[in-house]
Amino acid sequence: MSSVSAEPGMVRPGGRTARVRAAVLQAAGDSLAERGFAHLDLAEIARRAEVGKTTVYRRWGTATGLVADLLMDMAEQSLPRTETGSLLGDLKANARLVQRTLADPRQGALFKAVIAAATCEPKTAEALHHFYDIRVKEWAPCVQQAVDRGEVPEGTDTHEVIRAVSAPLYYRLLTSGAPLDEAAADQAAEAAAAAARAGAYLRGERLV
Repeated sequence: MSSVSAEPGMVRPGGRTARVRAAVLQAAGDSLAERGFAHLDLAEIARRAEVGKTTVYRRWGTATGLVADLLMDMAEQSLPRTETGSLLGDLKANARLVQRTLADPRQGALFKAVIAAATCEPKTAEALHHFYDIRVKEWAPCVQQAVDRGEVPEGTDTHEVIRAVSAPLYYRLLTSGAPLDEAAADQAAEAAAAAARAGAYLRGERLV
């Protein structure tokens, strides 16, 4: 598993420290959604969170450190996978979870800001990769269960199947502007399930 370099704010706190962290991360998420990464200012975040500026600088140090902790928290707070007993059912549950997140005005804008920042900020990119690594590993067992049931071939790359579900939804978010609705989520899941059954995600092999 890839790991994100520890930043001062990425300590798992409790009590008042946990409340401060929650307030700061909420404020950081709001600011990212409203103004983007370029305008993420630690002093402004402290004001929004109603905590001392020194506390924010001491615990997070930089905007990238704050974003890394925000992504870690988002990964931890994400809903666990749903098991329906079929690959298509599980992939639809995954796709609809992604769709609801990206279609949410705040969350969609937040992800756009973080993805944009990741193109030029290595630590933000590392944190984003770690976030998705956690989410893919959370859902990959549902593909392995499909392998065990004989729904898809042995040797299927479980992680690639999960990535294939969310990829069309992020494409809609970032480039096409097409609707991000449940129909789009179901279509993405159906396409990934069909490709997996056909052997498109066999490790080390490609359909000709």
